[in-house]
Amino acid sequence: MALTPETEAQILRCHHAERWPIGTIATQLNLHRDSVARVLAQAGLPAIKQIHRPSAVDPYLPFILETLAQFPRLRASRLYEMVKDRGYPGRPDHFRHLIACHRPRPKREAFLRLRTLPGEQMQVDWGHFGHLEIGRARRPLMAFVTVLSWSRQIFLRFYLGAHMENFLRGHVAAFEAWGGVPRVALYDNLKSAVLERQGAVIRFNPTLLALAGRYRFEPRPVAVARGNEKGRVERAIRYIRDAFFAGRSFTDLADLNAQADAWVIEQAGARRCPEDESLTVSEGFAQERERLLALPGDAFPTAEIKVVSAGKTPYVRFDLNDYSIPHTCVSRSLTVSATPDQVRILDAQAVIATHSRSYDRQQQIEIPGHIAALVADKHQASAHRGTDQLVQAVPASRALLTGAVEQGEPLGRTVRALAELLERYGVAELTVAIDEALGRGVPHPNAVRLALERRRQAQAAPPPLAVSLPDHVKRRDIPVRPHCLDDYDTLMEHADEPA
Repeated sequence: MALTPETEAQILRCHHAERWPIGTIATQLNLHRDSVARVLAQAGLPAIKQIHRPSAVDPYLPFILETLAQFPRLRASRLYEMVKDRGYPGRPDHFRHLIACHRPRPKREAFLRLRTLPGEQMQVDWGHFGHLEIGRARRPLMAFVTVLSWSRQIFLRFYLGAHMENFLRGHVAAFEAWGGVPRVALYDNLKSAVLERQGAVIRFNPTLLALAGRYRFEPRPVAVARGNEKGRVERAIRYIRDAFFAGRSFTDLADLNAQADAWVIEQAGARRCPEDESLTVSEGFAQERERLLALPGDAFPTAEIKVVSAGKTPYVRFDLNDYSIPHTCVSRSLTVSATPDQVRILDAQAVIATHSRSYDRQQQIEIPGHIAALVADKHQASAHRGTDQLVQAVPASRALLTGAVEQGEPLGRTVRALAELLERYGVAELTVAIDEALGRGVPHPNAVRLALERRRQAQAAPPPLAVSLPDHVKRRDIPVRPHCLDDYDTLMEHADEPA
């Protein structure tokens, strides 16, 4: 901190009148000795020469300086091992301090002020603004920022992640907000723009090239480690952090973006335009808008397309959540087309499900009709399986089931009732009871039950008790329908004929 005039006057009085040395003045006035020496030097007193004491590193200084001149970023620990092998007796901690004093400092580089024409260039970058907790998910809050280089007009839009689809959405939204497109877009070497770079040879992201072809602008990356070449957007991100985001509260992402749009027009637009200080940024942008390229007839598609595999359950996994599909589309490859607000699931060209997008995690987003259709299909399939098993065991039950359905009886309940009677009374008794019920013209399980009870009472038999058997025993006792053996008789007749 700067010394007050009173303190400087007291330092001079102590030195000239009291003949105090620098150390004493610094101790008594609670100052650093360098501050005291600086005040005395500014008063015209000669600077105190540093006393050079012999050091154990002196014989090795020529070697150290030569090595640092050739390898200026060589670590002190490695240099210490090299000097120690040559006989240096000192310790590494003191040697590190000495190397810091002798290491060559990089030269300061001067830069030219870059100027552009109206409508010529925009600069694009991402800014990281922490994370948002959405349910059980933790999403990165990223700001897509682009600046028109002449007017300094800012476009700001927040997204949950910096993946390629949001990068494209930021461009399209910026062009629509500006009502035009600049001729050059300046990027650093982020993967959304540059996939690979070897010197001047650059391999652009093909999706970005498709976007540039649609809107007719030139993507241009800055040189490696030359962030100053896009300083306008770097300063804009810093300005957004300090003037907009600091201390701001918002309910959700839509609320934050609405506040950002208002801030860009009002506060950010009221700044002075650096290229013409007689104008504000908004006024400069009104002039620059006339120089922008016209928008194409149709916007670039920015939906996130992903091929997913549906398993045995009627769901597909997308972005940490499960979205329901019709049960008839399981066990096949489907396509997800997602926007920031909506998730559509397609089977070839047909849309089979549309959901609101969730940014939570491990959630099941369902359409009630999908689950209800699956439950109904399962119940129907269960009834069919029971019917097949019952008809195979007791063929006479087919006529009774047909009659019961014609009279409006539920098929599933009728099958379950007959299956229970089959388990208690057996095949023979149930066949006789079904024939009796059909003979009386009453195709109902209650008629079968009454017939079984009458036969049991007539035979003075005890009430039957159902025995629960394991599944493998039940499968072993399933009656097998015999096959027709007429084909074997035909073969045997041909075998008896003389050759």
